[in-house]
Amino acid sequence: MLISNAYAQAAAPASGGGILDFLPLLALFAVFYFMVMRPQQKRVKEQKIMLDALQKGDEVVAVGGVLGRVSKVGENYVSVEIADGVTINVQKIAIQTVLPKGTIKSI
Repeated sequence: MLISNAYAQAAAPASGGGILDFLPLLALFAVFYFMVMRPQQKRVKEQKIMLDALQKGDEVVAVGGVLGRVSKVGENYVSVEIADGVTINVQKIAIQTVLPKGTIKSI
């Protein structure tokens, strides 16, 4: 009389959103691309341009922190003079930075 019967509710309709289900994943990929991948590609491009422009007399810093003046540039290796009469060979990709002229003398 005062209490009504409790019937089971009908099942929720299956979500047929398709692309809407993948929207958060696509947004995450877009953020990852613009925050990580794109800046890394830009750095690699700048590094390649710097290494292609490397020439004799440039003052450079190698990845290990070795500071010196380029005495010879090869296809894959660079000879770096780190002191008077002391020359080492390093791979081109190990050159981290090209310094402005006169930096070694000011150190």
